Amino acid sequence: MPWSEAFLESQQTHTTTQVVGRELSYTQALNEALSLAMALDPNVFVLGQGVDDPSTMFGVTKGLAEQFGSPRVFETPLSEEGLTGICTGAAMHGLRPVYCHNRPDFLLLAFNQIVNHASKIHYMDNGQNRVPMVIWSAIGRGWGSGAQHSQAIQGLLMSVPGLKIVMPSTPYDAKGLMLSAIADNNPVLIFEHRWLMKQQGVVPEGIYNVPIGKGIYRERGTDLSIIGTSHALALAQQALASLKEQGISADVVDLRTLKPLDHEIILESVKKTGRALIVDTGWAMGGVCAEIGCVIAENCPQILKAPIKRVGLPDLPTPAGHTLEQLYYPSEESMARAILELLNPIGME
Repeated sequence: MPWSEAFLESQQTHTTTQVVGRELSYTQALNEALSLAMALDPNVFVLGQGVDDPSTMFGVTKGLAEQFGSPRVFETPLSEEGLTGICTGAAMHGLRPVYCHNRPDFLLLAFNQIVNHASKIHYMDNGQNRVPMVIWSAIGRGWGSGAQHSQAIQGLLMSVPGLKIVMPSTPYDAKGLMLSAIADNNPVLIFEHRWLMKQQGVVPEGIYNVPIGKGIYRERGTDLSIIGTSHALALAQQALASLKEQGISADVVDLRTLKPLDHEIILESVKKTGRALIVDTGWAMGGVCAEIGCVIAENCPQILKAPIKRVGLPDLPTPAGHTLEQLYYPSEESMARAILELLNPIGME
């Protein structure tokens, strides 16, 4: 198969945070990944609401319709479950669909196809069929988008066998993980964060591999481990930078993917520092934070110097008003407060 052969031969796997070269925006990196994949394999196609209109899905699909034509880049009707079923069937027959959604909220309308069909087919027919399908969406926040257009639902899907979940935080990883997701023979869900899309970063030309299921250290330190993905981790890094003059240092672990979850890097870091702050863009209750906290508690409870702390969304729907949003979402200040509370849980002023 042309895609898998060319992709597997190109193993520029990035294992450090030091990369030099040209810079692209997060959106440009995603766009380049899609263009490269489609040029390499005619079985790759892109669909979704707005992929070929002037906004081109936040710019992610810019120019693809002109380059590859309407049979491979096309608008879809408001029928998420039906289209996800079509993508599942297409993937079973050798195509590699990339189904783009403006918001993860819209995936809730396709849970039957994602959870009952795409994730299970490989197991139910003894591996006779695979579903190499990518479902992409961008988390929205901070502009009054409210309870039905702001949801980060990765925690709802972590417990579903057969799915892979990707949440990049840099342009480099956005491109590399998109390429890895398209090459994967399983259904992969990619959740981007809208506030990362103007970020600039070094992105090599050509095809390279960022492995699904492998985290990376963004910083190394001794006082605590900060563990998470996407924009939540970026906020935590900003908070950590504001505290460095107080002599505080931390391991910053970017998981990059939530499923499969890189237990090794989580436990390696926490066993060194003895303290864990887990951050996520979704609800703290019963989601990503809870699962990672459970991994730590089950595997290294005796070495913890303080109770595990988590920062996520409160157990409430997202408000639409600007003032309430400031209270609802984590901020650099609330992240800094969580770090200080973890280091000094008793006697905080």
